Amino acid sequence: MIDINLIRNNKELVKGNIKKKFQNEKLELVDKVQDLDIENRKVKVQIDELRNKRNTISDEIGKLMREGKKDEGLAKKDEVGKINEQIKLLEEKEIELSEQIKKIMMVIPNIIADDVPIGEDDSKNVELERYGDAFVPDYEIPYHADICEALNGLDKESAGRTSGNGFYYLVGDIARLHEAIIAYARDFMINKGFTYCIPPFMIRSDVVTGVMSFEEMEAMMYKIEGEDLYLIGTSEHSMMGKFKGQMLKEEDLPQTLTSYSPCFRKEGGAHGLEERGLYRVHQFEKQEMVVLCKEQDGMDWYNKMWQYTVEFFRSLDVPVRTLECCSGDLADLKVKSCDVEAWSPRQQKYYEVGSCSILGDAQTRRLGIRYKSSEGNKYPFSLNNTVVASPRGMIAVIENNYQKDGSIKIPKVLQPYMGGKDKIEKK
Repeated sequence: MIDINLIRNNKELVKGNIKKKFQNEKLELVDKVQDLDIENRKVKVQIDELRNKRNTISDEIGKLMREGKKDEGLAKKDEVGKINEQIKLLEEKEIELSEQIKKIMMVIPNIIADDVPIGEDDSKNVELERYGDAFVPDYEIPYHADICEALNGLDKESAGRTSGNGFYYLVGDIARLHEAIIAYARDFMINKGFTYCIPPFMIRSDVVTGVMSFEEMEAMMYKIEGEDLYLIGTSEHSMMGKFKGQMLKEEDLPQTLTSYSPCFRKEGGAHGLEERGLYRVHQFEKQEMVVLCKEQDGMDWYNKMWQYTVEFFRSLDVPVRTLECCSGDLADLKVKSCDVEAWSPRQQKYYEVGSCSILGDAQTRRLGIRYKSSEGNKYPFSLNNTVVASPRGMIAVIENNYQKDGSIKIPKVLQPYMGGKDKIEKK
């Protein structure tokens, strides 16, 4: 949620930003908020004037009573009663106007960074850099689900009976590889100085609406029937909720946290679910990084964070590239975002394995997270980034380490988490 002062003082900037995001249907909302805000501020002035008048009359009543002028004092009390009724009506109007303003402000997109490429959708995202050699072996690499099944490591048929499409059983060494990647990601981030957290896997609606747009919530989140609880789609949601309504100390910034969680997503819409594979599923596990920092440090942390993900995948012998997300591909709360994509030698193309975003003070303003500074109370900037989401990250490891004999070479950094094994092979 942007600062309403931007609409008060620079309405055209807000409208220009909406146009850059190709959301022209929201342009009228800026004018509507401005009109509501003007009306709301007038109501507040009226309330203040009436309160001052009430205080003055109350002083007069005390004076009249002390002077024995009881009838005049009682008449003044009637006047105070009428003023109280007016104040009550105006306060109700102020609440109503404030709620209308907040509801609209929640759907006006955040101001994107000046260097974000302009484009309508992800087809206009811009490749920044490639890391590692995108190698294709001289032998065929089967589909990842077939590799896992051949190694007795995947059972989607049984999961279909227990849970339906979009779920899976990982078994044996493949399950162990999956957990090894997550455990290594945890230690990788701890070694970068981040504090490890395991957050709640369910959060209340006021946290959900604090961290994401309504459209994202409807498309992603599972609601717990009969309760004000949602299953998290990523641990960033509950990690930001940890600070909801808090006043932080300036010396406690930055907050650098790395969190593990299972993630639950509907995965509806155009992409849909995969019948056989593990690219798009309802349930997966992820190691995340979340940072709260001062505004002036935001871009430095942004660049550190996506570079950590690149470094992580390169340590797993996986070639990657980075893509700058264009304006139309940015969620409404984001200032700037880039994707990290892993090389698939089977498909001979890159696919997304992580996303790094800086959100300015959009989330912290919604959640009421502030810090005390010498210049007064401020909203910190929030950032989030995927270290690894598995099984998608595991697919990249499997394909890039698949051997001609059907085995999978285990990257050296994962071998301690696999009991010293250096490969997974058919039994």
